[in-house]
Amino acid sequence: MNTKAFFLAFITVMIWGSSFPAIQAGLHGGYSAGHLVLSRYLIASAAFAVYAMWPGVKFRLPRKQDLLKIAALGWIGISMYHICVTFGQQSVSAGTAAMIVASTPIFSALIAVFILKERMGLYGWIGLALGFIGIGIITFGTSGASIQNVKGIVLLLLASVATAVLFTFQKSLFSRYSPMELNAYFAWAGTIPFVIFFPRLLSTVQHATLEANFSALYIAIFPTLIGYVTWALALRTGKASSVTSFLYIEPVFSILIAWIWLHELPSYISIIGGTIAIVGVIVVNLLGSKEPSLVKKEHTVKAAS
Repeated sequence: MNTKAFFLAFITVMIWGSSFPAIQAGLHGGYSAGHLVLSRYLIASAAFAVYAMWPGVKFRLPRKQDLLKIAALGWIGISMYHICVTFGQQSVSAGTAAMIVASTPIFSALIAVFILKERMGLYGWIGLALGFIGIGIITFGTSGASIQNVKGIVLLLLASVATAVLFTFQKSLFSRYSPMELNAYFAWAGTIPFVIFFPRLLSTVQHATLEANFSALYIAIFPTLIGYVTWALALRTGKASSVTSFLYIEPVFSILIAWIWLHELPSYISIIGGTIAIVGVIVVNLLGSKEPSLVKKEHTVKAAS
């Protein structure tokens, strides 16, 4: 990988990893989960609209036959994902949340095998087993405090499934739309269900801490917008397989940033479980598929972490 692609991929993964501590800071500083996700996507959707209308930018509207699919993927991959992640982090630490969400390729592989009928080799099934063992260890290590922790883990696993659905079924749209167009469509569609959280939003913003307001603004601009741009540039500059391998270390940045920013660390058991789950992801991704890539190409569009 050349130096430019390496730098861009590194910056992107660090930005995406920071979204989990930023969400935690927003929740601790006075935002409800609903208000945090709404404010994030109101800002992001407005920014995508500015981009779409910017002079000289060629931005195509979606075809009528694609509207239902785009809307459904936006509701699943954006609305469901962010509701589950943000509400899940009310009871689960940022680092643990990042490790659970990092298991997304495991669910992508299951969708590919059982729905798309793609073939998987022995190593793939071993990787899946490792992934679920790791998730089980995380659950065991995190759920001791209360049943609320278990609910948080379930929500985060649902977020992983939602992202896997988006990654898998967006592929057919790549031939008709640019990644930037798809991100905008998904963001706009995904923002619509968040409107139910609008009551008392302004009051929340006024009474939240400065750190919480900064966090809401940060996750709207950096992980949702800038992170996508740097990721797209990294994929364009370097080899896709090398660039996407950086996603494996995203939870490391989440844990490190959460430790520095929030003085928060996952339990040792959760870290062990997360490490095993990520090893399972690597095995599935690199060794498990009979096809050239079962999971790697799914990351060319990632609306937000």
